[in-house]
Amino acid sequence: MKRFMTLLKIEQRLSLRCPDGLIFGIGMPVGVLLMIGLIAEQQTISQENYTFLQSAFASLITVGICATAFMGIPLTIANYRDKKILKHFFVTPMSPKLILCVQFCIGAIISILSALLVSICAIVIFHYQMEGSILYFILAYCLILVSMYSLGMIIASLCPNLKVANVVCTFVYFPMLFLSGATIPFEIFPQFIQNLAKVLPLTQGISLLKDISLGIYHQDMIYSIIYLLVMAIIGCIISLKTFQWE
Repeated sequence: MKRFMTLLKIEQRLSLRCPDGLIFGIGMPVGVLLMIGLIAEQQTISQENYTFLQSAFASLITVGICATAFMGIPLTIANYRDKKILKHFFVTPMSPKLILCVQFCIGAIISILSALLVSICAIVIFHYQMEGSILYFILAYCLILVSMYSLGMIIASLCPNLKVANVVCTFVYFPMLFLSGATIPFEIFPQFIQNLAKVLPLTQGISLLKDISLGIYHQDMIYSIIYLLVMAIIGCIISLKTFQWE
C-alpha cells in the first residue's frame, strides 16, 4: 500500500503537466452540455419521449471515461515504455498490477470529476432531474468505467511504443466517441450505423445509463450489464498477462 500511495502521488503531479486529459475529459463534455442546453434544452428527440438534454446528460457523463481510457492510460504507459522507465521499474518491487492500478486511479479521478461537473451544470443551470434511481446510475457508471479502462489497459500493455499507441488509440477513441452516442445523439444515426455501433461497449454503457436515468427498466438491460462485465473481466486478465516492460 505504501508503494501504491507513493507512486499515485507522483503520477498525480505528473498528470498536471499534461492538460490533455483535463481538456478532453472535463472541458469538452461540459462545453457540449452547455451548448445543447442553451440550444435545445426542451426539444424532444424524434419518436422518443425524452429531450435532448436528458439524452445528453447520460451520454456526456461518459466522455471523461472515454478520454482517459484511450487517450490517458495507454499513452502514459507507452510513453514510459518508450523512455525505458518501465525497464527501470522492472528491477524494483513494482509490478504490472501496481502500475496499471495507479494509472486506473489517476484516470478515474479525472472521470469522476468530469461526471460531477457535468451533473452540477445540468442541475444548477438547466434544472435537470433524474427520473430513475441515482444508486443504480452510479453503479452502472462504475461498471462502464471498469469495462472501458480494461480495454485501455490492454492497449497499454500490448503497444510497444508511443507511436503505435497513438495510432491504435486514435482508431479506437474517435469511433467510440462519435458512434456510441457520447457526443452525437445515437437516435439520429441511420439504422445500419446503429446496428454497427451496438458492438461498441460504450454504446451499451450509454444505453444502460440513459434507460436508468429515465427510469426505464427492461430485460435488455441485463444483456448490456453482462456484456460490460465480460469485457471488464477479460480486459483486466489480458492486460495483466500480456504486459510488456520494454
